[in-house]
Amino acid sequence: MTRRPRPVPHRHRARRRVAGLATLAALAVTAPMAATVGSSAATPGAPSVFAPQLVTVDTPDRADRTRLQKLGLDLTEHAGHDYVEVVLHTAAERAALRAAGFTYDVRIENLVERGVEIAEINEAYAASVDVSPLPSGRDSYRVLADYVADMTALAADFPGHVRMFDLANPTLDGNTVHAIEIGADVDKPASGKPTFLLMGLHHAREWPSGELAMEFATDLAQSFGKDKQITRMLKKARVLVVPVVNPDGFDLSRTDGEYVDLRALNDTGADPLGGSTTILATPGQAYKRKNCRVVDGQDIPDGSCRATLASPGGFGLGVDLNRNYGGFWGGPGAAGTFPNPAEVDTGFLDPTYRGASAFSEPETQNIQTLVRERQVTMMISNHTFSNLILRPNGVAPTTIGPDGNPVGNAPDEKGLKALGAKMAAQNGYLNQNSWQLYDTTGTTEDWSYNATGGFGYTFEIGPDEFHPPFPHVVDEYLGAGEHEGRGNRAAYLLALQHTIDTSQHGVIKGKAPKGATLRLRKDFESPTWESSFEDFLDSTITVGKKGRFSWVVNPSTRPLLQSRPIEKLDDEPFAGETIEGGATEPVVGTVDHEYVATEDSDVLRINLDWSTPDDFDLEVYRKDASGELVEVGTSGNAPGEKEEVQVFDAAKGTYVLRVVNYASVSPSYTLEVGQYASRSTFTDGAREKYTLSCEVGGKTLASKKVFIDRGQVKRFNLKRACR
Repeated sequence: MTRRPRPVPHRHRARRRVAGLATLAALAVTAPMAATVGSSAATPGAPSVFAPQLVTVDTPDRADRTRLQKLGLDLTEHAGHDYVEVVLHTAAERAALRAAGFTYDVRIENLVERGVEIAEINEAYAASVDVSPLPSGRDSYRVLADYVADMTALAADFPGHVRMFDLANPTLDGNTVHAIEIGADVDKPASGKPTFLLMGLHHAREWPSGELAMEFATDLAQSFGKDKQITRMLKKARVLVVPVVNPDGFDLSRTDGEYVDLRALNDTGADPLGGSTTILATPGQAYKRKNCRVVDGQDIPDGSCRATLASPGGFGLGVDLNRNYGGFWGGPGAAGTFPNPAEVDTGFLDPTYRGASAFSEPETQNIQTLVRERQVTMMISNHTFSNLILRPNGVAPTTIGPDGNPVGNAPDEKGLKALGAKMAAQNGYLNQNSWQLYDTTGTTEDWSYNATGGFGYTFEIGPDEFHPPFPHVVDEYLGAGEHEGRGNRAAYLLALQHTIDTSQHGVIKGKAPKGATLRLRKDFESPTWESSFEDFLDSTITVGKKGRFSWVVNPSTRPLLQSRPIEKLDDEPFAGETIEGGATEPVVGTVDHEYVATEDSDVLRINLDWSTPDDFDLEVYRKDASGELVEVGTSGNAPGEKEEVQVFDAAKGTYVLRVVNYASVSPSYTLEVGQYASRSTFTDGAREKYTLSCEVGGKTLASKKVFIDRGQVKRFNLKRACR
């Protein structure tokens, strides 16, 4: 992965005025999240409360990044070759980071104060312009009601090519999730055009992700019939935009994340510190990440999501929606329901909590339904931040998957990478695999791509912050500097062009009775990391008056079944050692053994075995140039389970194998150390077919199995069979 320059820490002062005594009631609740700031030292006796911070954590290699993921901290999507940025919400989290031996730099010392500064910048920008250069002319971030109003207005203003509709499931807090569809004749039944799905705000705090989605919808609506390129594409495709996937979380982040300055109360004498010090108070929801799930499997009373106020930073409760999709759900990079001492995640309170099961949440079920019912040949999920274009897969190619083989690269890696590069040339982002940021499973594009074959990407918008000053949103959409006039607008247009490129998709065409319904269905098992669930795709079109149809579809064989390149380990190690250990003291007694690797290896594997059905753990360290021990792997299985650590891309050097007697009475143990090389090979591929059926009056009159690949055209005459 190309090394990205480290960000420059912000230095800032902030002031904000608010009027009225109405804030006092809120302050009774928000006081725990108050932070003392100002241009001079705090007044003696002023409260000293840890302010949420954005820090840049040093991660010299992939093992450090993996170890950081296991601390249960709030990792951002901003990372480089040797760092990951993390939001620290509490002093306890800062202590956990230090206790784990990580070094870091503080980039934004006080996110509360920074939020106030951003609000002031936004106010100044709005006052300085009549309208922004954005298609909508907006000069400030939308709130939830603004999104609904803007979608409603677009559908009313452009009834021939814009329609608004509600997704199937209301949220836990009772909100409706709205979508907007753009294309020629959207008021008519689907006739076989492919779909481009654009989404925002899976994560509540990532405000620009919704803004850019909404601006693109506005852009397309206004440009149809005026811009030749856009008009041509919209005659061949449907564009679905869901700007706010997670309205519950976003509404809290956007509204409860506002700030007040108690100095506004000076004239009333209500300032508890007598007007001598700035006190910024916030309910702490500005950096909320997840949805409003409180207890797995249980709904909450509508309007009660604000009860999650006690959650530090608004992230402790809820499900991370971008870990809840079915694509390898339950694997690396997503926390389970219960705390895992071996992984050090915090269970359902972890920022990456994946939910009770794949698609357990109404928000992800909504997107699942959209993808199932459409031929989504292109999908982009917007997020912030890091200026990245991420593509499947979410875990490293060498990771052993549920089928016992390395996951490998996506079968369409070459095409995914090439399109990513074209889009990155427009917005200046880094084009890379998702796993190069860090491991993730249960993400939107990992499920949609592996279930449908339609290309899918995550855009991490902006270089520095979750919701930066609004002028940055303008620049991200329209481009700035060397990318001025292009930006994400141009990248989205390339994605739309891919949507209709039939050399990348299949085409089923032919004749059928006019008005008949053609259905393309496929039932299958989608794998999670440990099992699978029943899944399906089921899309329909209506045959036109001329009795002809042309249907752009994704390939019938899912990527999971296609042959893919993998790196497979040799059966035997090329170097290694067997180490016998004697008795150790129970209750966390430890013994260190050294192993010197004289050559690099693709995998260094260490197995710990012992005779009794109790509990040892294993920790593996590598000595750095200064002789310091750097942890590269751990294994802490349940009692009775043996321990194994695999270190991938293991450099030559000295490794320390630490045997931890957690609760064992074994008189001895054995360490088997092996260094393995890998070889490139391919998995066995399989072909998969759709069932194409023709229905009249609700009755299925004909059906047949159809195999179709990328770039293929299949013709069928169904007129006689479907009478």
